[in-house]
Amino acid sequence: QVVMDPYAKGILSRRRYGELGPAHLDYASDAVLGLAATWPQAAAFLPKPEEEDFDWEGDTPLELPIEDLVIYEMHVRGFTAHPSAAVQAPGTYLGLIEKLDYLKELGVNAIELLPVFEFNELEYYSPIPGSPTGEHRFNFWGYSTVNFFSPMARYSFAIASGADGAALQQEFKLLVREAHKRGIEVILDVVFNHTAEGNQLGPTLSFRGLDNRVYYMLAPLGEYYNYSGCGNTLNCNHPTVRKLIVDCLRYWVTEFHVDGFRFDLASILTRAHSAWHTSTPSPLAGAPPAALHSGGAIVDETGIMTDGAGVPTGTPLSDPPLVSAISEDPVLRETKMIAEAWDCDGLYQVGAFPHYGGRWSEWNGTYRDTVRQFLKGTEGPWAGNFASALCGSPNIYANTHPAETDWWANNAGRRWRGGRAPTASINFVSAHDGFTLADLVAYNDKHNNANGEN
Repeated sequence: QVVMDPYAKGILSRRRYGELGPAHLDYASDAVLGLAATWPQAAAFLPKPEEEDFDWEGDTPLELPIEDLVIYEMHVRGFTAHPSAAVQAPGTYLGLIEKLDYLKELGVNAIELLPVFEFNELEYYSPIPGSPTGEHRFNFWGYSTVNFFSPMARYSFAIASGADGAALQQEFKLLVREAHKRGIEVILDVVFNHTAEGNQLGPTLSFRGLDNRVYYMLAPLGEYYNYSGCGNTLNCNHPTVRKLIVDCLRYWVTEFHVDGFRFDLASILTRAHSAWHTSTPSPLAGAPPAALHSGGAIVDETGIMTDGAGVPTGTPLSDPPLVSAISEDPVLRETKMIAEAWDCDGLYQVGAFPHYGGRWSEWNGTYRDTVRQFLKGTEGPWAGNFASALCGSPNIYANTHPAETDWWANNAGRRWRGGRAPTASINFVSAHDGFTLADLVAYNDKHNNANGEN
């Protein structure tokens, strides 16, 4: 089977956002590459040395103090797709460049881009029930990575205009350069907790076809651990996967000059990986040499999957190798690291995410909830809690004594609890999860009539 190179620097397929692949093809045929009109053929772009001619005009990292950041969380397409944005290249990196002066006028000095690694917006393509105009659902946010090294091609004005992968890379570089000229840092929201391949029913695109047992957290019979809530969990602390993630971060910093990363469901990065015995099968006579592949599961005496060193798979680690490697990498030493310090299986590490001397800040979900309750006028201790939140949440970050209900900070995470400055807290009231700020003060309940998910 043909699968995608995980280190591909550009993925080219459909050129325009939302367009389907050819409908007349028999995607069940071995002669047709691609899985369906919503998953048509894609190919890796091969960069040429002579095309590496982007003029950075002396651009260097801004290295703004994190305590001075005013971060604008943004969806590249959604920010300029509507006609009210009044840009020449709506829904693209180029269109975003047209709005940078507006952002500077607002006082914004950092943009945090929702996922811009290549993903498939047609992954969940289906009719919206009751839509009078026959509209369809899309994977709009993009938290379902197809390739970690490739900028999302259908956010590119150049790709839509018929250009190649080099133009895609240059358009994203132009965005970063122009943002830096205006004193605006670029932070990427990255998803290293799962991929678009889903569980055993999902498509085989890349990692599963190369070595399912290396790239994903699996149980002894091949079942997928689902700490992400999205069908699979990337085997982050496996040496091969760990190297891929660090290589990826270094690439985006050195090649695209990005200033930081916000790690979606970052607590998954702290979980012990699953491990399998390595075996080399004997090839048939005349066949090409067989690649190394994973053998039998490495389990403990009770039959539980382990990381090969006796630690049960999925156990939160006090000293996770991946987080340690990111924190200590010399190329990333000035890069901002922001953790969404929880996952979909209940691991909550806010206030005690492994930060390695303060290298990491955290999305402070407690700040969000406290400010909302105080402004709403909810009865309870919200005035005092609000005052603490405005002072940098010292009860969470400076206090060395976790609450009795804080399982992580009372166990393996105790070494990371307390003694931290307010810079550990990324304060926010509204984000892509849940209501926009306008809807937050307009509705009491979910209001998703337009997409049929109310």
